Amino acid sequence: MLKIEGMKIALAQLNFHIANLSGNRKKMESAISEALADKADLIVFSELSVCGYPPLDLLEQKDFIDACQAEVEYLATLSKDIGIVVGAPAINPNAKGKKLFNAAFFLAEGSIQQRVYKTLLPTYDIFDEYRYFEPNTEFNLVEFKGHRFALTICEDLWDDQPVDNAFARTKLYTRSPMDELSDRDPEFIINISASPFAWNKLSARREVMCQNARKYHLPVFYANQVGANTELIFDGESMVVHPSGSVVDQFNSFEEEVRIYELENLILNTKIREENKYENLLEEKKLEMIYKALILGIKDYFGKMGFKKACLGLSGGIDSALTLVLAVEALGAENLHVLLMPSKYSSDHSVDDSVKLANNLGISFSTIPIQSVVDSFEEQLKDMFKGTSPDITEENIQARTRGTLLMALSNKKGHILLNTSNKSEVAVGYSTLYGDMNGGLSVIGDVYKTDVYRLSEYVNRHFEVIPDNILRKPPSAELRPDQKDSDSLPDYELLDQILNCYIEKRMPVSDIVSEGFNEPLVHRIVQLVNRSEYKRFQSPPILRVSSKAFGMGRRIPLVARY
Repeated sequence: MLKIEGMKIALAQLNFHIANLSGNRKKMESAISEALADKADLIVFSELSVCGYPPLDLLEQKDFIDACQAEVEYLATLSKDIGIVVGAPAINPNAKGKKLFNAAFFLAEGSIQQRVYKTLLPTYDIFDEYRYFEPNTEFNLVEFKGHRFALTICEDLWDDQPVDNAFARTKLYTRSPMDELSDRDPEFIINISASPFAWNKLSARREVMCQNARKYHLPVFYANQVGANTELIFDGESMVVHPSGSVVDQFNSFEEEVRIYELENLILNTKIREENKYENLLEEKKLEMIYKALILGIKDYFGKMGFKKACLGLSGGIDSALTLVLAVEALGAENLHVLLMPSKYSSDHSVDDSVKLANNLGISFSTIPIQSVVDSFEEQLKDMFKGTSPDITEENIQARTRGTLLMALSNKKGHILLNTSNKSEVAVGYSTLYGDMNGGLSVIGDVYKTDVYRLSEYVNRHFEVIPDNILRKPPSAELRPDQKDSDSLPDYELLDQILNCYIEKRMPVSDIVSEGFNEPLVHRIVQLVNRSEYKRFQSPPILRVSSKAFGMGRRIPLVARY
């Protein structure tokens, strides 16, 4: 029988700002006040909540670590009437090993009662924690008000995890922190986390929590971070899991919340929600989650950087249309200005569609025809290009002309330029350096073209926002007469399947071919991906919504010949 009657735990799912120590503290103070008002015994904050996640090389600055420690000591003064679990870096007192631990501090009775250190330090995808932290080797429970609980930090419950890569192991680690802690007979598990959003990893994360509850037959209280820090987006979805492995309660996605649980009623007597929220994730749910994630990504990038206004080039195509809709949702129509920049190859309907979309959204726009600028470049280059035929060079001049005009608007008006390239284009290099790759933030660079269309249809699910003609016309860069994307690339439905196999699943060419794809085509696509690494290296930060995005989570050498 679980001896947890009379205990009230508050989980705080908050949006922390990296290195904004005073701002993070104020959020936690407010949550503590809320928990105290409801007579909670304990409040739990997420991993590295004092400094925000991930602090990266700020962890190598002593004054930053000292400031984090001072915040923990201040929070301890608030713990006279409530226990507090908070995440922060802690100095390793040992002479050997890394200088820091990734720590969970247990605060009570006005002081720091206990420090619990993270054991399993992920060094895959976007994570590089062993760069900074020493792994824990000692295991002890936290005792509070006559109860004992296992306090774990994120990855410490992921020692046995599902994988989507045939070349990966489910057992990444040689020890299990919870195996060690379970021998000490805890009454429940608390896990503080900074687990980023990836639409194709939601069910895996949920199953990890449920699996631990079932394995140890203990309730799990999981507090995850919410909010976006540059390219990483955190969905929160903190949860409470019954010892049977069924989820009792789950927080809303992408929202700050504090919820308080009476353990005796909730864990022992409550009716369990039997459904698995993400098993066989419905297409509309997937689209809704990606849509919300991208909006939060834009909103927090601007808010946390102190930016307000944005601009982009509206081409009449699907990518810029979706990017604009997302930006308006995140920033407000009054904070957007777009440029329409037709050339002699731009169709009339592209301009008309752009104007209609801008009017639908209530945003301001300017039209700047680029042909005279392009002609001027070509005139200046005619002697150098004498004896050659027009090719991609002339096409890129158009793209770079547009990029230059957009950057001029950005500089003069203080608008941050939003990049509108999708993942399919970025993957195969179907984009122009210093042209359509310009921008301070890539909004849909982790969204395949087929999902761009699906998201646009999701936008229009109630009424037409994006003009129907934009959704129906064949995609084209309009850089030469009658140009279509299909002139250079296979159909996007086919291309995206191959790219998903190669990028997300890391499948070798032979395995992709065995899935039924044309072998020469697979080789061609893979070569395009590999040869375009130098372009991606120079792209703006890309909002991450999948399990394998371009950027900090995918590190490929530029000079490799593979």
